[in-house]
Amino acid sequence: MGAVLAVAVAIQLAPLTAPVLLSTDVYSYWDYGRLAAVHDANPYEVTPIDFANDPAFKRMGAQWRETTSVYGPAFTLASEGHAKAVGDSAAAAAWAYKALAALAMLAITLLAVRVAARPAFAAAFVGWNPLLAVHFAGGGHNDAWMMALVFAALALAATGRRQLAGAAWALSIAVKWVALVFLPLRALEARRERRRVGHAGFAAAAAVVVGVATWRYGLSWLDAFGPVGRNLREGSRYSIPGRLESIGIPHGAAVGVLVGLFGLAYLWLLREAWRGHARLGLAAGLLLVAAPWLVPWYLVWTVPFAAVEEDGTAQVLALALTAYLLRDAVPL
Repeated sequence: MGAVLAVAVAIQLAPLTAPVLLSTDVYSYWDYGRLAAVHDANPYEVTPIDFANDPAFKRMGAQWRETTSVYGPAFTLASEGHAKAVGDSAAAAAWAYKALAALAMLAITLLAVRVAARPAFAAAFVGWNPLLAVHFAGGGHNDAWMMALVFAALALAATGRRQLAGAAWALSIAVKWVALVFLPLRALEARRERRRVGHAGFAAAAAVVVGVATWRYGLSWLDAFGPVGRNLREGSRYSIPGRLESIGIPHGAAVGVLVGLFGLAYLWLLREAWRGHARLGLAAGLLLVAAPWLVPWYLVWTVPFAAVEEDGTAQVLALALTAYLLRDAVPL
């Protein structure tokens, strides 16, 4: 185990020595944080282009310059603190997000070891994945924050700390909404097994997040749900609907069919969870197959779940998606 974890740490931390890799999202995080922390503006109402002289603006991706924040309120509140801490330094801003994402990946790896039936396998399956290293220690993406909180919830539940587990679930959703896909499956599994869950912890954490977010941003933070519809319309090059479009199938038809199939698969997954088997890795993998907007760092949604569940289908799908998306991460 020591050797497996040592290799995992080396792989996941190696990209910290490089500049920001393959994405400018860290500068978008920085800009949205600065809108609130420096310019006293609401990032859910004001777009970065309204402060075009800000040092973060020229570095962020052009597609986000006229878009309000697409992230949950917990992450936006944290990004305000980050913006205040790093000041006007682009290098410090980028490195801080890269370091936080790398630490989150190490946390996911260690928590996967904690809850897995085969700890060494889980450590290698997550920690030795080069795509995850490139996009988190290299790219600083916040999906690792969300998944670290999800795995904290799983580990806390495994040790009987149900209320803290519930709070961790609430915080994960407040970072990125996609965690909502996994919670009903986990809840049905717990109900089937008559396992007590932390409703009070979830409710308390959610109430705090909603209260602070509403005080800070009004109700406009709910608009972060909006980009889901835009992503359904636009799509990305490496998404499966995008690939189908490239061979002549209309985008709307491809999206409609795959989203519909995912809906049917999700109903089946709910049935599986009710039978006592929440197949979270498979749910995440099928979501990625159906998603019109697919980028490599989304792989962190499925790889850690596949690592800890004894689900060969999920593991094969996670490895196949890694191989497929690695070309997008490291163009060949």
